[in-house]
Amino acid sequence: MNKQIIPIFFTIDDNFAPYLSVAIKSMLDNANKDYFYNVHIVHEGLSNENKNKLKQLETSNSSIIFNEMDNKLECIQDKLENRLRADIFTLSIYFRIFIPEMFQEYDKAIYLDSDIVVLGDISELYNCDLKGNLIGACIDKSIVGIKPIEDYFTIGVGVDYREYFNSGILLFDMKKMREVKLADKFLYLFNKYHFENIDPDQSYLNAMCYGKVLHLDNTWDTMPNDTFPPVENPKLIHYNLFSKPWRKSGVQYEEYFWKYAKESNYYDTLIEEFNNTTLEDLKKDEETLNFMLQRCEEIINIEKGTFKDIFDNGIEERL
Repeated sequence: MNKQIIPIFFTIDDNFAPYLSVAIKSMLDNANKDYFYNVHIVHEGLSNENKNKLKQLETSNSSIIFNEMDNKLECIQDKLENRLRADIFTLSIYFRIFIPEMFQEYDKAIYLDSDIVVLGDISELYNCDLKGNLIGACIDKSIVGIKPIEDYFTIGVGVDYREYFNSGILLFDMKKMREVKLADKFLYLFNKYHFENIDPDQSYLNAMCYGKVLHLDNTWDTMPNDTFPPVENPKLIHYNLFSKPWRKSGVQYEEYFWKYAKESNYYDTLIEEFNNTTLEDLKKDEETLNFMLQRCEEIINIEKGTFKDIFDNGIEERL
């Protein structure tokens, strides 16, 4: 094979297979054919049926590879205080932190959440010059104007909300992340402090990597936010938090999702989920959001033991 290989990682369980199908379909359709894409699906007990359906998305310039998460996370206790809600955040959310250690054959890679549609050429993202930084990511603009979350980012995690990145789309310098032992640092902090947080992996990455992050153009992580008009020519749509077009209508950028959903192997499944989502389900989403805002207000009032406290006071060092 003469084409340069671009490694791309997703981490899922069975519940996310339908959305991942849409993500991969859109990404490969719009990717530069001069490259070869190794699409790694790091999973926890993915069924053979889902593996077969996802494997069918392979193209002549891509390979879909399934990697089951091994015992690297056994030392993490899935404590309630490190989760927002049991049905929203599971231990698998931490998988991305271990990708550089698990795949040492790569010096650079992309990590993507599964609740996305890729409209641009993903090779453009990969070819961004990280300029010596550990990570490339987009500032999380979905929370602009939501003061409790802005304060949580700035006061709780210790990263100004105008610099706080979203961990759903990441460009990794895998070699540098191994050199600074990011995974070891995470495990050390996790087991020693069990920080109160609302965004488990995202808060750790922001706190640890502060000052070593390249802020990418936000068209690579465009999120629905009705406070602002739609972004022109987005390269990647990220249906973050509760803005899920497969659960309700009227979501900003929903047309892009359904365009590729119709070409996926899960269209009937996605339509069924949309039709079966009740007002009670949507009310629970709203209740969860309100709980998250409440937790933000509680965390910013903690005087000791926050990310900001231990890093700003020199108790621990960043990477």
